[in-house]
Amino acid sequence: MTPTDTITIPRERIAELTEREARRLDERTQASRRMYERARRPLAGGVASSYQSRDPWPIYLERGEGPKVWDVDDNEMWDFHNGFGSMVQGHAHPAIGRAVTERYTSGTHFAAPTEDAVVVAEELARRFRLPKWRYTNSGSESTMDAIRIARAYTGRDDVMKIFGSYHGHHDTVMVSIGVEYDRIGPHERPVSLPYGGGIPQSTVDHVFAVHFNDAESMERRIVELDREGRKPACVIMEAAMMNLGVVLPEPGYLEAVREITARHGVVLIFDEVKTGICIAAGGAVERFGVLPDMVTLAKALGGGLPSGAIGMSEEIARVVEDGTVYQVGTYNGNPLGMAAARASLLEVMTPEAYEHLDRLNDRIVEGCQAVVDEYRLPGYAIGIGSKGCVTFAPVKVVDYETFKAHQDAELAELAWLYNANRGIFMTPGREEEWTLSVTHTEEAIDHYIAVFREMAADLTA
Repeated sequence: MTPTDTITIPRERIAELTEREARRLDERTQASRRMYERARRPLAGGVASSYQSRDPWPIYLERGEGPKVWDVDDNEMWDFHNGFGSMVQGHAHPAIGRAVTERYTSGTHFAAPTEDAVVVAEELARRFRLPKWRYTNSGSESTMDAIRIARAYTGRDDVMKIFGSYHGHHDTVMVSIGVEYDRIGPHERPVSLPYGGGIPQSTVDHVFAVHFNDAESMERRIVELDREGRKPACVIMEAAMMNLGVVLPEPGYLEAVREITARHGVVLIFDEVKTGICIAAGGAVERFGVLPDMVTLAKALGGGLPSGAIGMSEEIARVVEDGTVYQVGTYNGNPLGMAAARASLLEVMTPEAYEHLDRLNDRIVEGCQAVVDEYRLPGYAIGIGSKGCVTFAPVKVVDYETFKAHQDAELAELAWLYNANRGIFMTPGREEEWTLSVTHTEEAIDHYIAVFREMAADLTA
């Protein structure tokens, strides 16, 4: 499809349907409304994380099993949210449940290493081709510690990231994420702006952003900063995809970034917190064949329990092993999390599981693209591994600039409401993205496509 092939959807029609669907959802979630009234007293905003917020109230979940979840109103939904991609194993997987139950009876926390931690590290080293590993408890901790290790290894303070990419909620990476289009700045030198309050300007000043899928401008910026005596310690990037919906690397981009960072002595960190176990056994390293200096993992690693990890080369690991960097954490390598991760890696996320995910994702992408083509919608379907989305833009999105210039926030919000009212639980927000689980079936995929088709028909009626 090209932009000239698409129709223009009247804004008033989107607004009309949005009002109708929002009213329906409010009617179906009155128990969530009551829970919100209760929750907002002890919980700030009634939620445990700002990313769980929603107006007029959040959807409070009660339980999950396999590919489905139920909210407090007992609405049954296919789960395409999967905990922001954490539950690629599906909910309450029996293999993980057995491992956690057995571990519980032997003790849940020691702040001392266990065999499971060794086995998980051995498996991660095999999958991601990086020999040394350390554990954390979240994606934010993984990227925070990885950057600290890179700074210590290089003796440099400044950091380069991709404009629009989210790498957790510590100060260094809360820069140049959600920015209005007219505040991005020039393409060659985009601005560095804090993402929300409480982030010191002195921290922001250590961070430089460049755009995804543009290796040439990355190198020019590195050279400029080197001339100023501010060569970055590292480049941290989402390698397999930018999580603006799904934005894939263009052919040759990752290879070019690897060559550039190696030549300039800049540590390359692949942030695979959202993709590492979800798109292939070895994440982007396996899928694209590009080996970074460091990899950060979390989310799906723990099989439903909080866990994170950092992989690194032998050379970089020396600054951890010799005590230059104190990479610490009371719950790092927690026995419950390691038992869950071991069962997940060895028993659940098998080669057959990834073949299943690829088949299902091909089915949902092809089905959604067929709807886009049939109704001439401004957008396209795209996916990789267990991840995918329909991008509501009339042109291909390749970076944050094109995303902000062409995203259709109103249409994305309408799609979320349609899904919620028809038994599909999706990630909140305007960059709607699905994560499949190994427990999803063709029935779930076909239901998703049918709901999308219903929305397309209503929009074009």
